[in-house]
Amino acid sequence: MLEGFQAGLSWQTILRRREGFRRAFKDFDPVKVAKFTEKDIERLMQDEGIIRARAKIVATIDGAKIFLAMEKNGEDFGKYYWKLAGGKPTVNRTGHVPAQTPASELISKDLRKRGFKFVGPVIVYAWMQAIGMVDDHAAHCFRA
Repeated sequence: MLEGFQAGLSWQTILRRREGFRRAFKDFDPVKVAKFTEKDIERLMQDEGIIRARAKIVATIDGAKIFLAMEKNGEDFGKYYWKLAGGKPTVNRTGHVPAQTPASELISKDLRKRGFKFVGPVIVYAWMQAIGMVDDHAAHCFRA
């Protein structure tokens, strides 16, 4: 969700509002977010603690619904996308951090086919980094 809101903005902008997003989107609980109504959208459009982009708000609500539909159909979101990414973290110590990869392109295509929005391959790659699918830390980084 946060990666989608970041589209076109800096990460610093999103990170400064992370707690606002957490509050506004009910601790990122998809069951609760999927129940949001037009009234909730209007409330969020007035919330200065988040990015007030209607298309991104609607995409987040719709994404929660799609996520729950996958779950209802017996698909484990995490397991499915980890499988598409190769099943284990990709470690990149080349010093070059790509904006996207064949794996992020594949996952992006699948997410869009399912109806998710704001999931282009660059956004998906950022998500892959955020959840640990990709480790692009430089060799000298304390996280490497």
